[in-house]
Amino acid sequence: MKLGLFVAERGHHIAAWRDPATELERDVGFSYYANLAAIAERGCLDFLFNADIGGPSGPYSAERLRRTTGASRVEPLTLLAAMSSVTRHIGLIATMSTTYCEPFHIARFFAGLDQLSGGRVGWNVVTTYSEGEARNFGREIHLSHDERYERAKEFTEVVLGLWDCWEDGAILADRESGIFLDPAKLHPLDHRGDHFSVRGPLTVGRSAQGQPVLVQAGQSEVGRDFAARTAEVIFTVQQDLDEAKEFYADVQNRAASHGRPPNAIRIMPGLVPVVWATMAEAEEKYDKLQSLIHPDLGISLLSHILGFDLSGYPVDGPLPDMPPSNAQQGRQKLVADLARRENMTLRQLYMKVGGVRAHLTLCGTPDYIADVMEEWVATGAADGFNILPPTLPQGLEDFVDHVVPVLQRRGLFRTVYDGTTLRDHLELPVPVSKWATGH
Repeated sequence: MKLGLFVAERGHHIAAWRDPATELERDVGFSYYANLAAIAERGCLDFLFNADIGGPSGPYSAERLRRTTGASRVEPLTLLAAMSSVTRHIGLIATMSTTYCEPFHIARFFAGLDQLSGGRVGWNVVTTYSEGEARNFGREIHLSHDERYERAKEFTEVVLGLWDCWEDGAILADRESGIFLDPAKLHPLDHRGDHFSVRGPLTVGRSAQGQPVLVQAGQSEVGRDFAARTAEVIFTVQQDLDEAKEFYADVQNRAASHGRPPNAIRIMPGLVPVVWATMAEAEEKYDKLQSLIHPDLGISLLSHILGFDLSGYPVDGPLPDMPPSNAQQGRQKLVADLARRENMTLRQLYMKVGGVRAHLTLCGTPDYIADVMEEWVATGAADGFNILPPTLPQGLEDFVDHVVPVLQRRGLFRTVYDGTTLRDHLELPVPVSKWATGH
């Protein structure tokens, strides 16, 4: 199976920084992240993944700013560029937005890091769900959900086109003749569309893996279709095995309808592992973390996830009817369906999904957690998991030192890296240049 580490500062539980085991006094600087990377590489994980948003402002943000570490966030490409210098094998995936960036920037940044890292880079394509980011980028209002995806489709097309401007063998470096570059193997893009006009070519050639891996996380209808058309890895949010199977089959069927070959996409739900020697101890450990969520923060988190202000509703009352969100439509539906299916109050709902943003949470022994992971992969619900340790670095060490060895003994995960690029790790093909002879 495929396994990645979703990097965070103190951990993925919203109250991780309040846990006594968290190294709150330690500066979250280069050495902190280098240590996380070393632990992940010790476990032979496929990649480090760093998400991003363009600012902490926006609706329902006051309690999240007061009571979490969310206002402090290192820019992801800077971080992963630094991590590339202290790692040898592990992949490096960063988030950048198609709503608040330009295609040439994205294409150049990621192609450059892919070159410097020896072909270990992936781009997490996001349309940006946070309405609060608009004013940080000179806009009064956030684009609508469907408008963001329309822009993202063309944006991604341009980036892929720029990555494909160079053919293999374009650099001749012939000292004798004095010819460095074969201009016949360097092509302008000349893109003109509804949103972008980009001439090209890019200033960076192809890397050891051809081009960076494309990653996506949309779960709405339009998000699924966009991912099925372009993504090579999809991060998902599912807690129910049957729902995960449905998502997996749906995306793979959509990919086939777009003419993509079987097994072209790796689907990786988020997983929060709470590892301990016994089930009871693991549950007690997680309950202590949960108890650190202040009710005001819990309601703020739900409002953020659902794109609807819940502050005026009774915390021990049911989830009210809500209009469609302009934020994360897929996640809004998942959480709302969960609340109604299990007849939850708002308090029960934020305790269930708020602490770890609705990701699958497994509390138990290493064997129990490995059992569930194996079942999900074996029954067609996932190709692997994006691991979100509840606390860091302890939660990551628990997973790498206790769960990974179980998976390795069962023959479900590698014991050594057998490739050098991110595509090697994920068993994805190297894209063939459209300019290659006969292609």
